[in-house]
Amino acid sequence: MIMSTALVSIRNVVKHFDISGGLLEQLRFSGGRPTLKRTVVHALNDVSLDVQQGETLAVVGESGCGKSTLARAVVCLHQLSSGEIHYRDQRIDHLPPARLLPFRTKLQMIFQDPYASLNPRMTVQRILEEPLRLHHRAMTPAQIAERVAAVMEQVGVRASWARQYPHEFSGGQRQRISIARALIVDPECIVADEPISALDVSIQAQILNLMMDLQESRALTYLFISHDLNVVRRIATRVAVMYLGSLCELATARQLFESPRHPYTQALLSAIPALGRGRRGRIRLSGELSTPIDLPRGCVFHPRCPHAYEPCRVDTPAPQTLDTGTVVACHAVRDGRI
Repeated sequence: MIMSTALVSIRNVVKHFDISGGLLEQLRFSGGRPTLKRTVVHALNDVSLDVQQGETLAVVGESGCGKSTLARAVVCLHQLSSGEIHYRDQRIDHLPPARLLPFRTKLQMIFQDPYASLNPRMTVQRILEEPLRLHHRAMTPAQIAERVAAVMEQVGVRASWARQYPHEFSGGQRQRISIARALIVDPECIVADEPISALDVSIQAQILNLMMDLQESRALTYLFISHDLNVVRRIATRVAVMYLGSLCELATARQLFESPRHPYTQALLSAIPALGRGRRGRIRLSGELSTPIDLPRGCVFHPRCPHAYEPCRVDTPAPQTLDTGTVVACHAVRDGRI
């Protein structure tokens, strides 16, 4: 077995969702004969990434590119169609719930919607105590109370909130409680699925600053899912760009924002609002917009790519590592056309 230095390894992950429905919904007529047609969403298509200890790996892309599916796959909330998830060189995606339980303390998740991620029937105290009672059964009530109080203080959750319910708080306050719940079991890696997108802009900055402070004080590793490139520029160590379930480009944040290589990355970055930039700076994509249900042959981006040529329409480009360390999956880059 090849040993990896990565904290989390995502290897050739494929995830398909069958949305065919019942028998009548699958029924089609072709040439006067009834046939059954299944409808499959190709959410992830052979995605491979390594998350190094202590870094913030951001995953970006437009809606429907598979970011959130990848996040849930990493914490084993989705059963993979194929591929593997490894945590410190131990494969975890195939483990039954009982054997997966020890890894839950090391790999936690912060969800996008702070209104839906907390149990409305539990007080803040019970929400934070529950993971400890599940994962640390030997802890005494006094030890649990001490841990809960310490984490609440660290994330800015007031002690007076302990007996209140989630509906009594604002979105930003709820997200602080969600962060406290993730931290309560002392994880090494946190998967954050657009943790600030549902919040007001002023609150976004507070939560982002809190996450950065916690990363420094607790030596945390983040897999950070986002569609806000300005946030990613601020928080990320490296950035992975996805399109229709496929990895387009992977680079350090500085390299990606200063010198993007993949045509989709270039178009994505050109769409960031900026004062004083004329229309010439914006790359406007044309062509047919594909869907995860009906993926195009070859490169998934080729129907919209201004640099597409014959190999793009036939063969799926394999990721290649450039001299700069950037990983890019593009025939035109490989052949020196761009």
